[in-house]
Amino acid sequence: MKKILLAFAAALACSAFALEVNEEELQSAGSEDVIRFENYTGPHSVVESASTISAIGTGLGKQVASAVDSNATFGKNQKYTVIHAVDPDTKEKLDADIIIINSNASVDHIKNLRRIIASYLESAYGYSRQDAATVATFVTVYNAVYRGKLDVFQSKYKENVTKNLSAEKCGLSTKYSDWPGNSQIVIPLYDVNGGLSTVDTSVISDKSVVQSMQEEDNRGVDERKNMVDIKEREAEAAEEKAQVSSKKAQEEEKKLAEQKEKEKKAQDKADQKQKVADEKKAQAQSDPSDSQAQKEAEEAQKEADQAQAEADEEAQNTQEQQEAADEAREEAEADQAFADKKADEAQEERQEIAQDQQELIQEAIKEAANPNIVVGLKITDEGQQLSKMVRVDGNDGSTLKESPVTVIRGRTILPVEGAVIEDAPEGLDLSLVYAAICGENTKNGAVKLCLLDAFKMEIQKESNETVSPDSVLVNNGSDYYCIIDDSGKYYLGKFDKNLKLLLKSQIEVNPATPVTVTSQGIIVTNAKGNISLLKLADLSEVNTSSSKDSTGYQK
Repeated sequence: MKKILLAFAAALACSAFALEVNEEELQSAGSEDVIRFENYTGPHSVVESASTISAIGTGLGKQVASAVDSNATFGKNQKYTVIHAVDPDTKEKLDADIIIINSNASVDHIKNLRRIIASYLESAYGYSRQDAATVATFVTVYNAVYRGKLDVFQSKYKENVTKNLSAEKCGLSTKYSDWPGNSQIVIPLYDVNGGLSTVDTSVISDKSVVQSMQEEDNRGVDERKNMVDIKEREAEAAEEKAQVSSKKAQEEEKKLAEQKEKEKKAQDKADQKQKVADEKKAQAQSDPSDSQAQKEAEEAQKEADQAQAEADEEAQNTQEQQEAADEAREEAEADQAFADKKADEAQEERQEIAQDQQELIQEAIKEAANPNIVVGLKITDEGQQLSKMVRVDGNDGSTLKESPVTVIRGRTILPVEGAVIEDAPEGLDLSLVYAAICGENTKNGAVKLCLLDAFKMEIQKESNETVSPDSVLVNNGSDYYCIIDDSGKYYLGKFDKNLKLLLKSQIEVNPATPVTVTSQGIIVTNAKGNISLLKLADLSEVNTSSSKDSTGYQK
């Protein structure tokens, strides 16, 4: 374990940014709440693949992509609905997508919800898989931070967005049990045709969101670094766009100068023509009988009027060119301001990440040097007697880490050495794991025998068989015993250290029976409520046939 922690510290040191720490806080306003998602972390009765879960978001995203510039609602009467709320005619405030988790949805872990959102962003707006995953992570934290704060959403979003929100449901609860029927996940849209800048990354990574992520075990460093990378690429793209816009603005200013010159020449010509016309008019007025003078005066005035009309047309052209130049200049300024904003945010956030990485290194080194770390249990639900694993400093009793798995049953964990775990996470020390009965019989949950690692304290393997929620867990050497639930009938099961079922009792037992292992056999309470002694060799009952009734139980 010490080697793993030291390796972790070294890796952090190599990737730490060599930047001075900027004490100035990131821009934004909002809640200072710390977000910790409460997921269902036990086994499942039906395990859906990542691709199946992602397909939910992909299907919705494809529908939005077909009408990205129009208001529309997709997925009505399905498990998930998307309200694509856009108003191109209103420039102030933000458009948004609202993902609604309907009451018939069964998502129970934030990882799977993020998979749905990420695949949605991929198919709707063309995000890469990694960028979509990063944005999805920030979207969920953002919505949890502002859960129920309708006034915050009203201050940032257009009316066509907020009319679909309610104070009771807007945002995302931190409890998975609250998600179905009570979630309105808001994704702020900066530009629906903006590529990497489609989602407003400044909004979803504001100060409150970042502060919440800093409370995670790894301070959200990896995802925050990914967000910085996105912002830096946004800044680069915006800088290129700003250069194009600036060039266009310069061209429009050049056209404006040329047009003003044309207008001046036209007006000078008109003024000259009018001067001639005035002279001709004066001559005609001095001799009303001179018909030729009258005719020349009329013709001169016509020429002056024509010249003035041409000058007026050039003046209108100048006004239109002035508007075009102003628009081009404003666009160039906006593009440059956006580029500068993203670059500044990325720099500030990169500096803050560097500080967090250094602190993580020190924490990892301190833990690696501590040989007195112990593992135990902490109660999470008194009513159901559920627990989770904790790592505790044996020197001062302080809690170093808490497991995300909060559904350990029976208040029992048993150490297991040398278990074989297929597809184990790379670099994770699994020489010592703990056996425990985990889970809940919820909509798609299940209770099973599991193996949890000693460092991350996450489920690394689970039994194929379901287990009674009231089962005890005992061991005899390298054998582990618990009560199996077989379609509502209960049997004592014997498992090896790899969670392979070796034996199942021939008789039914009480689902909450104590299990006492002795040298003469295993004592259990059978389904009739009587004591049965089971043989260690095959879990058959140690009774003569004459002492049993017609049901196979001892009289």
